[in-house]
Amino acid sequence: RELREFLTHCVSQSGGHFSAGLGTVELTVALHYVFDTPRDKLVWDVGHQAYPHKILTGRRDRMTTIRKKDGLAAFPCREESEYDAFGVGHSSTSISAALGMAIASKLQGEERQMVAIIGDGSITGGMAFEALNHAGSLDTDLLVVLNDNDMSISPNVGALNNYLARILSSRLYSSVREESRKVLSQMPSVWELARRTEEHVKGIIVPGTLFEELGFNYIGPIDGHDLDTLIATLENLKQIPGPRFLHIVTKKGKGYAPAEKDPLAYHGVPAFDPGKDSLPKGEPSPHPTYTQAFGQWLCDMAREDERLLGITPAMREGSGLVAFSEQFPERYFDVAIAEQHSVTLAAGQACEGARPVVAIYSTFLQRGYDQLIHDVALQNLPVLFAIDRAGLVGPDGPTHAGSFDLTYLRCIPNMLIMAPADENECRQMLSTGFRHDGP
Repeated sequence: RELREFLTHCVSQSGGHFSAGLGTVELTVALHYVFDTPRDKLVWDVGHQAYPHKILTGRRDRMTTIRKKDGLAAFPCREESEYDAFGVGHSSTSISAALGMAIASKLQGEERQMVAIIGDGSITGGMAFEALNHAGSLDTDLLVVLNDNDMSISPNVGALNNYLARILSSRLYSSVREESRKVLSQMPSVWELARRTEEHVKGIIVPGTLFEELGFNYIGPIDGHDLDTLIATLENLKQIPGPRFLHIVTKKGKGYAPAEKDPLAYHGVPAFDPGKDSLPKGEPSPHPTYTQAFGQWLCDMAREDERLLGITPAMREGSGLVAFSEQFPERYFDVAIAEQHSVTLAAGQACEGARPVVAIYSTFLQRGYDQLIHDVALQNLPVLFAIDRAGLVGPDGPTHAGSFDLTYLRCIPNMLIMAPADENECRQMLSTGFRHDGP
């Protein structure tokens, strides 16, 4: 309760990422209670949810400096604290990093716990599945905690699931399972029957078959706001060797009613009055933003040309595609946090005569660089990239700054690169780019 209240207090003064951290308060307390941090490593994916972690690791008094010059970083940062095991900001990196740490630690003969905490949005990224596929083939000690905060995988949360999670994560169950495997492995047909029976029984009551098939010992889903269950389950999992997967379900914005009601609006906030039920609204500008100009152009052009398709990697609101998604739902594609896929998807569409427009932040286009070169530019395909948040972005820091786009795009063949000076030039350049024969 104190941690959640303090988080609300400090973010209301400084602004920053809010609703994600509210949802991980109990998890953060449990992780630091059970594991010997910083010797044991916690790797937070993206870092939106890491404010409670910062508060509990010696940075409480500086939290109001977050996102300010010479203040705390907006995301976990190795240079800032020994408790920040890995610098993050972009999604889907935590499992790879934690696995690398686990491998290196084992080779050095050290017994330490490595924990990757990843959200249900980040696990849609291909890199997360690449890491899961690799980790499941090793006997390295790694715990992956899936923070499912949108009920996107399973709603099966309650007393029964919490009870089953405790049983399945217990040392007794684990030891019986391992000894049975040793005995039954001498009888391959019997062992295979037992293995499949266990998987199917688990599959009836928990949705972990995919992760079991990838080689993980899957536990969950459990209530991520039940501190007693979290601690008991983590204590049990700490004793089990090999790759483990804990699925928890949380509520984004937990404990602050306006954020629970509208977690998207409270994802990243300016300074606000916590006593009011709404965020402050700034004075409306007489001029539209580039994002607004792009969104309006996209809808206007879509009415003129049925070949136009809109693509975003999970950034509909930020990239100005809300109106387009509502007016042209069959021509709108949100591919989730999968930038590489978004670029090659556009390339495939262009091959068949479509004119795709990829609306993407500058910093995130970096993740699809090979696809941009290999799949779009070298084939000279007509794909328009509407790059948002170019240049320095300030508060979010270097992981989100669009500092490199002109440099890394100008060396690619066949590309037409334009930077508008005002709204009218923005619309003109978008139209020019859309009618350009190449990328």
